Amino acid sequence: VTEYKRNYREHVVREFFRDGEGDSSPVENPSIHSHYTTLTITRERQSGHGVDHGAVGCANTSNGPATITAQTLFRPDEDGRTPRVVVLVGAPGMGKTTTVRKVMVEWGEGTLHEQFDCVFYIDCKGIALPKEASVADLVSQCYPHQLVPAGNILDDQKILFIFDGFEALGFSLVQPEAELSSDPREVKPLETTLMSLLKRSVLPEASLLITTRPTALQSLGRCLDGEYYAEILGFSAAMREEYFHRYFENASKADMAFRIARGNEVLYSLCVIPVMSWTVCTILERELCRKKNLLECSKSTTRMTMSYLSQLLKHRDRDNPQVLQRFLLQLCSLAADGIWKHKVLFEEKEIRDRGLDQPDLLPLFLNEKISKEGGDHGKVYGFSHLHLQEFFAAMFYILEDDEETVSDLGGHEKGVTKLLESYSESRKDLNVTVQFLFGLVSQKSIEYVDKTIGCRISPHAREELLKWLQGRHRGHPGQALKISELDTFHFLFEMNEKSFAQSALGHFSDLDLQDMKLTLYDQMALSFCIQRWAGLGCVTLRGCSFRRQDPGVELDLRQEELHCPVHLLCRALQHTGSALRVLRLQWCRLSESCCAELAVLLAEHPSLARLELDDGTLGDRGVSLLCQGLRRPGCCLRVLR
Repeated sequence: VTEYKRNYREHVVREFFRDGEGDSSPVENPSIHSHYTTLTITRERQSGHGVDHGAVGCANTSNGPATITAQTLFRPDEDGRTPRVVVLVGAPGMGKTTTVRKVMVEWGEGTLHEQFDCVFYIDCKGIALPKEASVADLVSQCYPHQLVPAGNILDDQKILFIFDGFEALGFSLVQPEAELSSDPREVKPLETTLMSLLKRSVLPEASLLITTRPTALQSLGRCLDGEYYAEILGFSAAMREEYFHRYFENASKADMAFRIARGNEVLYSLCVIPVMSWTVCTILERELCRKKNLLECSKSTTRMTMSYLSQLLKHRDRDNPQVLQRFLLQLCSLAADGIWKHKVLFEEKEIRDRGLDQPDLLPLFLNEKISKEGGDHGKVYGFSHLHLQEFFAAMFYILEDDEETVSDLGGHEKGVTKLLESYSESRKDLNVTVQFLFGLVSQKSIEYVDKTIGCRISPHAREELLKWLQGRHRGHPGQALKISELDTFHFLFEMNEKSFAQSALGHFSDLDLQDMKLTLYDQMALSFCIQRWAGLGCVTLRGCSFRRQDPGVELDLRQEELHCPVHLLCRALQHTGSALRVLRLQWCRLSESCCAELAVLLAEHPSLARLELDDGTLGDRGVSLLCQGLRRPGCCLRVLR
């Protein structure tokens, strides 16, 4: 037995040190140690009937149950009680599989979980489990070709069984007590053997760690006693940054990638989901290899979200795409209905009425939440993250329906124009949904959605969005048409299409933004649009600050692009064909280092005739740098204020 355990530990390290290809694992590095980042996990001891599992990313753990880590799952609680059964709950992509694989490696290496003589991992979703088996048979599958009979290992040993992806078994977990087994070598139907472990009629001293999506909680709660529930809430703000640094071994690349994500509020919020952080890092790394400059990489939140969904769906059976298409159409209808009504939780009847009660699809998108009242109140469902609901709501407006699909939006029109008008008039909470609209109608998104899920995006939506943008910034008669809303640039940057941006901006001649803190993401969006804005004659930025980094993020910046806060703006204004005549940077708190960039702009821009600066922060050195630009023969400036 001693030799078996030593060999088995070595086998565990070999098997789990390399991360698997599980559908929800965010780590794909040969070493699980290098990328694993601590997750926010809460633990509480109560019956499964009363567990209140909210939408992922929305939980506030400051006043809630105790926060723990994967290393402390089986440590005594504040009352000194040591958990024997822990149910680890989380939505798809939250890191359940990665967490238990880390537990296996740490036990195999002898660094943690030493209270257990043996730890056995049973993959409920990835292996072909037998119809009939004893506990000893399940153990044998964990270490094939072993010499010592598995039954011997079960005698007088402290054992931890890990069941990963329990919901995939689909068992009812209703077994008469008389049929349960007490002998670990007795062969029974698999469901009976598992129930015997859960009910502790066999190996009552063994510990259990069960990972599951929320859908299996109710049935699990009926057959467990004294269990602890641990819910993975995802990455905290600090852990998101740590994950980026673990993913990018190069510190400067990690800094830049994180700043790009941090500056985009929607993307950064979604990165609470570990597999979303992995998706963002993977895409940015791939683009960096091609373009050598992260500032030129695509940062479309829509594209990142579609890649995340593709990751969730990659192991699904593709033999019947019509089922997935119809499901998604109804899911989008539900999402849009909720967005209009400020609603994030949906009753079970709503799910059934739309035909969304499909066990292989529903848990990928919606989290089940047990009603606190219990009884006849039933279950309610919510999207894994509010921004995912907004993404599907946007899809509702631009997907083409087939003739059989009946969409009920509670009286709301399924028209892009209606949505845009509501946003313009009063519903500013629709901002993220509108941003996703622009991302979804890009040519790349249209092709991607058609290829991956077979759904068609209406070509008319692009025309409606263009018409709305062109008519949005109406000035008074005789005045220059100017854009004074920052979200216009976000929308165009999200779509990331040169020709569309040119058409949308061609009607306007002035840019006027006031009293805004421009993040790196804002500056990138502005830069993208200015370079495609042939008729831009006047840029006014009053009281706008150019933030080189986001608050609370201390970075060692070595990229040339970030030495000067106005670098992106000045570089964009120098694009070929620029008609800029007036540049106003008043009360922008520019430092003297910005003057070097402005001096180059003054010296080389063929039409810039007026520069207005109203600041006490330039300093003598800054003014001297400006004068160097004024002396250059290419300077066309006529007015300096």
